[in-house]
Amino acid sequence: MDSGKGLTWSDSSLSDDRVSQLRVATVQFEARPDDPAANLAVISDFTARAAADGTRLVAFPEMCLLGYWHLRRQSPERLRELAEPLDGPSVSAVADLARRHGVGIGVGFLESAAGRLFNSYAVCLPDGRVHRHRKLHAFEHEAISSGDDYTVFDTPWGVKAGILICWDNNLVENVRATALLGATVLIAPHQTGGTASRSPHGMKPIPLRLWQDRHRDPAAIEAAFRGPSGREWLLRWLPSRAHDNGLFLIFSNGVGQDDDEVRTGNAMIIDPYGRIIAETWAARDELVTADLDLDLLPLSTGRRWLTGRRPELYDVLTRRYGNERDPRTVRFSEEPVRIDTRDHQES
Repeated sequence: MDSGKGLTWSDSSLSDDRVSQLRVATVQFEARPDDPAANLAVISDFTARAAADGTRLVAFPEMCLLGYWHLRRQSPERLRELAEPLDGPSVSAVADLARRHGVGIGVGFLESAAGRLFNSYAVCLPDGRVHRHRKLHAFEHEAISSGDDYTVFDTPWGVKAGILICWDNNLVENVRATALLGATVLIAPHQTGGTASRSPHGMKPIPLRLWQDRHRDPAAIEAAFRGPSGREWLLRWLPSRAHDNGLFLIFSNGVGQDDDEVRTGNAMIIDPYGRIIAETWAARDELVTADLDLDLLPLSTGRRWLTGRRPELYDVLTRRYGNERDPRTVRFSEEPVRIDTRDHQES
C-alpha cells in the first residue's frame, strides 16, 4: 500500500519513459448482496473481456465484492462477519486475476483491520503489488471508520494513479491533494445516483418499477439515468474535478437495484480537459473502454493552473471553524447548514 502523508509535488508521472497512450476500462454492475463468489464471477468475466481488448487497467465500483446500501441495515457483528482483511480470499482472488491477465484491477470491499472496519478499495497490479485506499468520508454505518491517508502510487505504465471513493470526490480538497501528490489518473469508484439527497435540488430516488420494467421499457429507465438524479447531476461537478486538476478520471458505479434505491450506472472516463471520452447510460452491467492520450497532460489547463498556486494563502483551508461535522451527520442530517455572516478578517 502507498499512502501520501504530506503534500509534495511530484511530476514523475510525466517521465520520459511512460507510454503515450494507456487503455483503461470502467465497469458498472449490479452487485449481489453478501455474495462475494457471485460478484467475483462478474469481475472475472469483465476482466477477461477487458484484457482481450488490450486494456491495462479496469476499475470496478465501490464495495462491489459485497454490495453496498444494504450494509447500513446490518448489525456491527454481521459486518464483522462479512469483512475481510486486505490479504483475505476475495482481494487475493482479484490479485490472481490481475497476474493471470496482465492487467490492473480495482475493486471495492469491506475491510477488517486491527479491530476496525473500513470501506476500502484495492488496486491489484499485474506485478503482484496491491494498493489499498480507505474511504476518507465513510457514512454508511456507525461501525465503519473513515480512513486518514491519501493513496497515490506508481503503475507499470509510467503514470501515477490515485484513488478516491465516492464522497471523497465531492470535496474538492481531496482531488486537489491527490493531484499534488502526483496522480495523473484518478480512479473514482462510486455507488451513487438515485439517492435521497437532503438538498432540495440534489438527487432524488428513481422509482424501482423503472428498473424492474427495464426490458419492457428501456427508454424510460435510460431517461432516468440521464436525468437530474443520474448523469445530469454528475455533470454539475464531476468533469470539473478532472479539468481543474489536470488529470484523467475513471468513474465506475453500481447500476440497478441497491437495497431500496436504484443506482444509475453512467460509467464514464473523463480527460484532463473535463471532456467525457467514453460513457454509457445503459440499464445493465456494462464495460466502457477508452485510450488515454497522456500527451494531453503537460499543457492541460488544470495542470498549468497547479503551477500557479500560492500556498502561503491557503492556511484558511486547514483551520477549523466550528461547523465541521462527521460524515454520517453531514449525510443524513435534516438540519440546514448555518451560514455564518460574521467578519473573519483579522484586525
